[in-house]
Amino acid sequence: MVSRVRVWLNRTYAENVFFMDQLRRNPSDRAVEIHATHGDADSPVLAAADTAELEPEGLSPAGYVEYALDQCRRRGIDVFVPRLHQAAIVAHRAEFTAAGTALLAPPPEAVAVFQDKVIAYEAVQAIGVPVPPWRRVRDADGLLAAVEELEAAGHKACFKPASGAGGVGFRVITRAPFSLAHLNGFPGPYVQLDLVLDALRRAEEPVDWLVMPRLEQPEVSVDCLTGPDNRVRLAVGRTKNGRRRGFTLHEQWLEPARRLAEGFGLHYLSNIQFRMFGERPVLMDVNTRPAGGLHQLSLCGVNAPWAAVQLALGEDPGEIVPPFLGQDYTVVSGPRPLRPVALPQQREPLPAVPAPAPAAPVESAQAAQALPL
Repeated sequence: MVSRVRVWLNRTYAENVFFMDQLRRNPSDRAVEIHATHGDADSPVLAAADTAELEPEGLSPAGYVEYALDQCRRRGIDVFVPRLHQAAIVAHRAEFTAAGTALLAPPPEAVAVFQDKVIAYEAVQAIGVPVPPWRRVRDADGLLAAVEELEAAGHKACFKPASGAGGVGFRVITRAPFSLAHLNGFPGPYVQLDLVLDALRRAEEPVDWLVMPRLEQPEVSVDCLTGPDNRVRLAVGRTKNGRRRGFTLHEQWLEPARRLAEGFGLHYLSNIQFRMFGERPVLMDVNTRPAGGLHQLSLCGVNAPWAAVQLALGEDPGEIVPPFLGQDYTVVSGPRPLRPVALPQQREPLPAVPAPAPAAPVESAQAAQALPL
């Protein structure tokens, strides 16, 4: 009898409930048990897991490694997919191996390169992968000089943290004065240059930002699965142009992604993002972890999470070619259950609320039922 596989996802994105779903629906029908930890008791990944617990707060990276090793030993983890403190964890790969746990993450050298976007851009330029023009800035004078240089070349300037993920801190510079027009509708990425300069001049600490041209769509995220032998087993591009999403196997996106994955040893699952600068694709970012949208490859008949777990266990799935490319699609959200928690006791009775008018009949009885917990 084939034994079950025990997989742990630590503090990860809510979208990885779909990663967990795919592991359970693996084509071999092998039993998978999933352990999840998080700092937020209401993260849906905790409810989706077979076992779950809250992570301790305030641990240093070294302290978190000790916590993670204890989790692996106590829980009998076969494969650990680390997101939080990935760099510290992969530096102790030998200790996890001794505990019987395979790390589904690149080696420390690869993680270190892509933690800092300046180091990353310099490194990928050296192997011939194009990047956009960029400037690293620390203060108001540096920002103003970088913005003026880009605007003089006909570009719209934007900035983002030199270290970061998920688009956190990304803003587009505008010189339009702040007005009521900026308070209409939903908040956007645009920020007034004068407000940013004023905030920088009043800041007590320097910033660490990259300033570059705003790149154009389409945005293409190439999901790669790379073995410990540095050979890519799977590369599929997910395209994004406004709300419309799709897939591509065009070599203008896949060839530079393979070059990066193989050249830097981006073992297991990585996500390499490109956008257009003029007429050519340039690198935007590299994630040394599974992308939140990785599950969308299921629309191409591919179960990338399970193939990655196979690789981590030493079971080579071979080269994976999508049997088809799914049609264009869009992304919509849906409800997911949370772990039940006790509601705080009400201190005072709430005022009576008039009974609502009878609702119109629904098409289906199921539509009127609450989602079970």
